[in-house]
Amino acid sequence: MEELKNNLKVFGINFLNFAIVLVIGVIIVKLLLIPVKRLLTKSRIDHTVKTFLFSIVKVLLYGVVSITALGTAKVDITSLVAALGAAALTASLALQDTLKNFVSGIIVLFTKPFSAGDLIQIEGIEGYVDSIRIFYTQIHTFDNKTVQIPNFKLTSNNVTNCSVAGTRRVDLKFSVSYDDNLTKVKSVIYGVLAANEKVLSEPESKVYIGKHLDSGVEIIVFVWANQEDYYPVMFKVQEDVKNAFDENGITIPYPHVQLAEKSKKVITEK
Repeated sequence: MEELKNNLKVFGINFLNFAIVLVIGVIIVKLLLIPVKRLLTKSRIDHTVKTFLFSIVKVLLYGVVSITALGTAKVDITSLVAALGAAALTASLALQDTLKNFVSGIIVLFTKPFSAGDLIQIEGIEGYVDSIRIFYTQIHTFDNKTVQIPNFKLTSNNVTNCSVAGTRRVDLKFSVSYDDNLTKVKSVIYGVLAANEKVLSEPESKVYIGKHLDSGVEIIVFVWANQEDYYPVMFKVQEDVKNAFDENGITIPYPHVQLAEKSKKVITEK
């Protein structure tokens, strides 16, 4: 009975120490989180990064308080840490893809290859970035679809950000007949470009003679437009060039096969 009383007394003291340290620690953590939150709010960091950083700081502080409280209660922290490490290793093996997405999400948030609202292209997907999450990034495509791309794909593949510069070059190709006057062809195309209000005057539009194809001559056109006008310019210029070619008698060739029959003379010997 005496030993039981001593054990209960020690347990009571340890539990009281644990409770006191835990309560004081929680109060201190809450007080520390106030200036941290204010500092992050005033910073120019992306909102998603702010939320992520605040959560990490909060978890770390509460973790320190919990370990300190357990140490005060004479709990064997070494064994606890070892057990937690083993559990973390097992979980990491089972959640490899999730961890890859988590780490990649951190990389994307801090390196900022793109931001919410940017137009990006990756693996044949093109759309505006709705949000950057810890595990995936959400894309809104032109045909009104929502695509969730795992973050590890964004760090392991080539990602094209079309919104960084604000302007984009529209590359177009046409073909004309070998019988057409190339000087006239270029003049007609330049006229079409000059009449399009969405085609930028700077940088200057360029029209070049490209390859000599089997059925005609390739014409390469480089024009510049604002990011939001890229597709309107691309489609409108192609339509206007076709109409201008028709009005000016310029032929757009197409592949064709010409068949010729070779006559044979039959000689009969007597």
